[in-house]
Amino acid sequence: MKVLANDGISKSGIKALEKGGFEVITTKVAQEQVANFINTHKVAVLLVRSATKVRQDIIDNCPSLKIIGRGGVGMDNIDVEYARKQGIHVINTPAASSESVAELVFAHLFSGVRFLHDANRNMPLEGDSNFEGLKKAYANGIELRGKTLGIIGFGRIGQAVAKMALGLGMKVIAADKYVSEAVIRVDFYNGQFINVDIVTESLEDVFKHSDFITLHVPSQDGYIIGREEFDIMKDEVGIVNCARGGVIDEVALVAALDAGKVLFAGLDVFENEPNPEIQILMHPKISLTPHIGAATLEAQDRIGTELANQIISLLKNN
Repeated sequence: MKVLANDGISKSGIKALEKGGFEVITTKVAQEQVANFINTHKVAVLLVRSATKVRQDIIDNCPSLKIIGRGGVGMDNIDVEYARKQGIHVINTPAASSESVAELVFAHLFSGVRFLHDANRNMPLEGDSNFEGLKKAYANGIELRGKTLGIIGFGRIGQAVAKMALGLGMKVIAADKYVSEAVIRVDFYNGQFINVDIVTESLEDVFKHSDFITLHVPSQDGYIIGREEFDIMKDEVGIVNCARGGVIDEVALVAALDAGKVLFAGLDVFENEPNPEIQILMHPKISLTPHIGAATLEAQDRIGTELANQIISLLKNN
C-alpha cells in the first residue's frame, strides 16, 4: 500500500513504514492536484501537516483513501467528522510535539524580556556606530523568575509549558474549560522530580493576574483576546501565541503594543497565514517565527514514528 506524505515525514517515519510493508511517497503535490495524484497512484494513506488541506472534495473523490494522518495536534485543515462518516480513519500525534512547542514559547519569552528580537535587527545596522545607544535602549531587561505565567489552554502543550515555567521559578496559573486541575511533574536530570498541583481558574482571573500570557488552544470561531481582554490585563504584560492564528485580534494587539499596555508579543502563528500583515511583521515589539512550533528534529522523529505505528496498527494488524 502507498502512503503520500505530502508535507514531509521524518526518516525514522519512512523507515518504520517501509519496514511495515508500505511504499512512502514524499513528492510535494500542489493542493489542487492532490486528489488526482491519490487516484492515479492508488494512495491508501495521506499524511499532512498544516500546509495541505483535506476537505470534502478530496474525501469524496478518492475512494482508495483509508487513512488521513496529521503530523501534529490541531486538525483544523482536515474535515475530520466528514471523513470519519465516510469510513476513513483520521489520526494525529497530539503528544509528539509538546516539548518542542513549549521550548519555542520560552524562546519568545526570553527574546521579549531581553529585547533579543529587536537587538538582532539593529546590531547589524548600528552595532559599530551606536553601540552605547543600543546598550542603553536594551538595558531594562526583566527576569522571568518570580513572575506569573498565565496559560490559556491546559492540555498537553500547556502542561509542558507549565513544567518549564516551574523549573524557572515562575508562578503558574491556567484557564481551560475542559481541564479543572492537573498534576505537573517536573523532572530533573538526575532522576529526581517534584509534583505541583495546579487548579485552573477563570479566563478573567488569568488576564488580571498574569505578567505573561501564552495561548495553547485550537482554532476558535472568535477571538480569545481582543480589546476588552487587553484592557483588564496588567500593564506591560507579555503575550505569546504558538497555537493558532485568529485567537488574538491582531489589530487590538498592535494598538495595545503602541499604547504600552503590552510590553511585547511573540507570534509563531498569524491571522492571515501564510501572508501575515505587514504591521505585524515590521513591529519592533513583536518577536516572530514562521509557524515552527513542532519543527524540531526530535519532534519530527516522534511524529513520524508515531504516525507509522498507528498506520501499521490500523491497516496491517486488523
